[in-house]
Amino acid sequence: MLEHLLSILQTKGITVFAVVDHSGEAAKVGFEMRATKLVIFGNPKAGTPLMIAAPDSALDLPLKILIAEEPTGSTRVSYNSLAYLQGRYGFSPELVGNVAAIEQIAAAVAG
Repeated sequence: MLEHLLSILQTKGITVFAVVDHSGEAAKVGFEMRATKLVIFGNPKAGTPLMIAAPDSALDLPLKILIAEEPTGSTRVSYNSLAYLQGRYGFSPELVGNVAAIEQIAAAVAG
């Protein structure tokens, strides 16, 4: 699923800032953790206006998708929804539209 997400982002020309391998880092210090990876991505042209309007939104930007293996073996895709971002920072519908692609991207990854 991680490779699928990275491929989608590349196809859309969206910058991947980092991939955090939580489970890999946990293993380095002796913990066993199901596969858990956080992908941090975005487009400064789209995200910067949101951070200008609400500087604290930099806590949630750039965008992130978490891919985590469940105890059942299935994989869960999580992200902060547009409604959450809009409610937390009071973005106008037009402004939140700058990052609306996250919902389509997450749906495509989840299949």
